[in-house]
Amino acid sequence: MQFDCCQLPGEVLNRASQLPATKRKFRKTRLQRWSTAGATAGLSVQVHFELWRASRAAVKMSPRLLRVAHNLRRLSDDAATKVAPQRIVLAVGGNALQRRGDRLTIENMLKAAKQMVPSILSLRAAGHQVLLTHGNGPQVGELALERSAATFDVLGAESQGQIGYVLAQAFQSAGVPTACLVTQTQVDAGDKAFDNPTKFVGPVYGFKEAEALANQLDWTIKQDGEYYRRVVASPKPIAVLQLDAVRVLLENGYEGLVVAGGGGGAPVSRVFGDVVGVEAVVDKDATGALMARELEADGLIILTDGGGIWHNFGKPDGREMKAVTPKYLKARKTGQKFPGSMGPKISAAISFVEGSSKPGAWAIIGDLNDAAELMSGGKGTKVCRTVTDEVEWHTSAPEESSPS
Repeated sequence: MQFDCCQLPGEVLNRASQLPATKRKFRKTRLQRWSTAGATAGLSVQVHFELWRASRAAVKMSPRLLRVAHNLRRLSDDAATKVAPQRIVLAVGGNALQRRGDRLTIENMLKAAKQMVPSILSLRAAGHQVLLTHGNGPQVGELALERSAATFDVLGAESQGQIGYVLAQAFQSAGVPTACLVTQTQVDAGDKAFDNPTKFVGPVYGFKEAEALANQLDWTIKQDGEYYRRVVASPKPIAVLQLDAVRVLLENGYEGLVVAGGGGGAPVSRVFGDVVGVEAVVDKDATGALMARELEADGLIILTDGGGIWHNFGKPDGREMKAVTPKYLKARKTGQKFPGSMGPKISAAISFVEGSSKPGAWAIIGDLNDAAELMSGGKGTKVCRTVTDEVEWHTSAPEESSPS
């Protein structure tokens, strides 16, 4: 059976009919071609629509994202027949929404959000159900500078609303309904993390400026690459209090994108039955792993502004892992935690894979711009229980990426 153009969703045809005659003819021809190719590959009309929207968004946003659109064209031929639809929790870092050096403005955040839309839509285009979560480190730190009297639980909730609003604008502009939930994440008030703050928040500083701010505002600062940043406590998430609402949306026919657990969720604890805020920032990857496990997701994807997990990053013999077992990673960590900014991501990946009730559960760590290729193993690092010889390596030459 083949679909013809009149079987595609009305929104596609309505938008196509509003184009000038020459563009309308081109758009109609493209829709018909995708319809025929998709029918052969077994794709649904809804999947076609996702492909069309994602490609349309890519063309309107940035020329450098056109390769994402090319990946979508390839998906329309074979991806749906190779990878069965899965439930995926997708975690995007706060730095993806605010690049270092950029001012915290809605305009800058919206611009960055629109750049990530095609990559995330490529997963939906392949038929996968996606729950999106995001970081808030840069945003919540900037808010703390503006509102020094506010506690981090309040700032965490505020940043969720702010970032959720921006994401909703970006995805709804691409034709995707979006539901953003402000969520609370329960933590243990006695967590040892409160004695050793590790979560970077806010902008970067030179050493002298950071030291002066630390003395003036009673901050704890630590080195982050070449710069210094404020750090706050990051306790382990125990439960996401609004998870049942997320489950209802995912399991009862909502076809849009669900965003939850932003910034790890606003941290709270229970005191004599009351829910009270906690001065902390929960790691979004840890919360993403918790939601993925509780929602029985098939996979967890953690997107970075670098690449996957590397061995001897930055050295002549440096290699990026293609696939690796939790056992292999845990045997090579130093101390009780993985070092560097990749540490929380590796820990979250291991936590999900080992804690999942699904034997085939997997986690992938990779670059935001490679989202369409991560599922096929062409990019990034996949963490799963079964890997030949515990680890497989990418054969390509090392590129710039995040260290392991």
